[in-house]
Amino acid sequence: MPPWKTPEIIAHTTLLLDSYEQLLGKCLLPRSGDEAQSLYLATFPVVSHGIEIDPIFNYGNQCALDLWQLTWEELTRTPSRATVAGDELGEEERERMLAKVRSQGYIDYYQGVRVTGKGQRFRIDRAVVWNLTDRNGRYRGQAATFSHWEFL
Repeated sequence: MPPWKTPEIIAHTTLLLDSYEQLLGKCLLPRSGDEAQSLYLATFPVVSHGIEIDPIFNYGNQCALDLWQLTWEELTRTPSRATVAGDELGEEERERMLAKVRSQGYIDYYQGVRVTGKGQRFRIDRAVVWNLTDRNGRYRGQAATFSHWEFL
């Protein structure tokens, strides 16, 4: 069964889209009644991670899976920090960015270098990173999307 057809991913898609709209005041994609499939098949990457001490990816649409060269099963077992290019500066920058997002709710200008499951490096630019908050105001993690990237 495709991930977008599971009740968990349908609910998570709603969380992603509602949180984005609430924080940024605009829609990530049009609401059509089948947002889970639309987001999963979108032409731009969307990823999210949970609230673990070492956050694990809990969502990646097909574009993100292709970009990171991972399967759904591989991505959803991967700590998000493991996709940061392996120098300390990159990891420190990522931690500063995530802390800023936690305090501000979102940023819409992030750039950084990431690494695929096969070790290829790519730069992302103008990424939007936002907090995921459920209807009761509980923090549920963070998500990111971007439409500009290049392999290095």
